[in-house]
Amino acid sequence: MRVLIQRVTQASVAIAGETTAAIGAGLLVLVGIEEADGAEDIEWLTDKITRLRVFDDGQGVMNRSVLDTGGDVLVVSQFTLMASTHKGNRPSYIRAARPEVAVPLYETFVRELELKLNRRVPTGTFGADMQVSLVNDGPVTIWMDSKQKE
Repeated sequence: MRVLIQRVTQASVAIAGETTAAIGAGLLVLVGIEEADGAEDIEWLTDKITRLRVFDDGQGVMNRSVLDTGGDVLVVSQFTLMASTHKGNRPSYIRAARPEVAVPLYETFVRELELKLNRRVPTGTFGADMQVSLVNDGPVTIWMDSKQKE
């Protein structure tokens, strides 16, 4: 499982021109899922995301997490995070999980975040053609892969 996390002052998802989810200051989390992902990947990533110290403390040092700040989290599925670009110029998405595997994992990922944050987490719509808008704060953008725990 791969995630791209962006610290934002605001973010939203629109489908067919209608805003379906929006947040204020917090984290936009784009999620890519592969067939080999499971509960361990979800647990590791949701722990990391909720405890990631990317928000400034009183001295302007990134020392606070979304748990500390009470910031919002918006989760959007993005199979293109699983792209392989090793050969040619057209990315291959062969590693991306099929919907019958990905949807339950995505839903579990969101529920785990909600449990850890103790509040609802707005999402995009899995498989929809979405327009994601955001104001990246910093900019702060962090990539994590549960198979390469760095």
